[in-house]
Amino acid sequence: MKGLMVMETELKYTSALTGAAFMFYEFKQVAILKEAGLSDTEIRKKVIDENLFQHEKISSLKRGLPYVLRRVNALDETLRNMVIEDSNEVGKTINLYAIMKTNRLFYEFMEEVIYEKFQLNNYSLEKKDLNTFFTMKMEQNENIAKWTEETIKKLKHVHSKILIDMGMLKNMKSGELNRIIMDERVKNHLTDIGDSKYVHVIGE
Repeated sequence: MKGLMVMETELKYTSALTGAAFMFYEFKQVAILKEAGLSDTEIRKKVIDENLFQHEKISSLKRGLPYVLRRVNALDETLRNMVIEDSNEVGKTINLYAIMKTNRLFYEFMEEVIYEKFQLNNYSLEKKDLNTFFTMKMEQNENIAKWTEETIKKLKHVHSKILIDMGMLKNMKSGELNRIIMDERVKNHLTDIGDSKYVHVIGE
């Protein structure tokens, strides 16, 4: 099981979320194919040949697919089955976990911005919070410092959009944050496999 898991501390910072976002529908489709026994190569072919994601542009499908595959590959069989068989609320929570698990920058955003706000009972996300976070990361990491202004702008939007799609942010205009209630089975399983820190970061 541990071989499937990706430690965020080993991950390099990446701007991959500009082409991936939340993509829950796509995430669930890939989980179904993976659980059916298809290899990554077979999944790529099937998704593209049959346009399983129902994207208008094949280019956008091809751009997002590798990151969705990576998220699904970060799950063990128990979590994959929950995505497939349980409610969308459960599946979305696992998708959020998988995004954090495979994207260091987003995990740190959740830990350093959202978790900190919940700890202080501050339920308001402002543009300045995003600006401060990304400015700090650019100062701390030379790779991030090289990203274009447009890339940073897209990432700010995508980070907010993921929270909106997850139900943790009403919209950027209001900036109203909400805690989500994690299913006990998901919470217990993540704790059992040594990933309780993701449970805490989500706000539980």
